[in-house]
Amino acid sequence: MNKQKPVYRLVDGKGRVTIPKEMRDTAEMEYGDIVRLGIYKGAVMVKKVDVIELGDQSPEAIEAYVFAAVKTMPQGKQVELASRLFKLIEQGKS
Repeated sequence: MNKQKPVYRLVDGKGRVTIPKEMRDTAEMEYGDIVRLGIYKGAVMVKKVDVIELGDQSPEAIEAYVFAAVKTMPQGKQVELASRLFKLIEQGKS
């Protein structure tokens, strides 16, 4: 385990905390990665995951999966998906 000095952050009004860049780099976390949050012995634990637990169909899990999938798509597929989503949104407005 990598021994680092403790880092202190304030929780903002929406319950968010920024993970310092050095820690994200050490954990190999990038924008759009999926993290699993849990409680262990009274501490909040954050772990980068590559696969969402099988059967978890919560809106948060689905959103994380979609973002992770889109991140690895070629740009042409991303544009195609965005176009299809935009059409669905427009149909919903009618």
